[in-house]
Amino acid sequence: TGLFRQWGVVDFAGGIVVHASSGVAALAGAIFLGRRKSQTSQPANIPFVLLGAAMLWLGWFGFNAGSSLKADGVAVKAFLNTNTASATAMITWIVFDCLRGRKPSAMGAAIGCVVGLVAITPSAGYVTVGQAIFISMIITMVCNIAVHWTNNTNVDDALDVFPTHGLGGIVGTLLTGVFIQEGLISGTKDGFIIFLFHLLAVFIVIIYTFIMSYLLYWITN
Repeated sequence: TGLFRQWGVVDFAGGIVVHASSGVAALAGAIFLGRRKSQTSQPANIPFVLLGAAMLWLGWFGFNAGSSLKADGVAVKAFLNTNTASATAMITWIVFDCLRGRKPSAMGAAIGCVVGLVAITPSAGYVTVGQAIFISMIITMVCNIAVHWTNNTNVDDALDVFPTHGLGGIVGTLLTGVFIQEGLISGTKDGFIIFLFHLLAVFIVIIYTFIMSYLLYWITN
């Protein structure tokens, strides 16, 4: 019965309250701390990265499908959409890197699968498999561009939290507003009004999270 829910805003497993908010909080932290004074470039342990990505992929089934709060058709739909979106995003990230003249890599595959998991989180139990594929493809390309763009700015986001989790949650929530079935939302709002309310909710969360996070960093400092 919260304000956003009364507007018709839905968030199945945490696109707003987990990913958008954590991404914006990370951006505030990166801006507050500034760039690292020295940065050493050491190779990543690729097998460990892939192991971590696999554990995330497995755990996300509980994260998304479990948000149904019961073993029903919605949980099955969320489970299927989660797996499909992650696999689609992993392939999309690799192919998009190739199209942009970059070398395909296991690291890129790991990042892509996590972006897909983020992308489908807010709509996992609401959309069809085809819509999940479309959502994950669009968001993966957006996040891919954002990761390489932010690396060329003064924002030192060490783990690319904002361009992956932040943007993934934001765009995923907006696309939820596009594809959400009207029967799942009480009232007689049409689709465009529902989308605008999702847009407004995301804007409010971004402003609130950035200000409060920056304030907390300042107090801690």
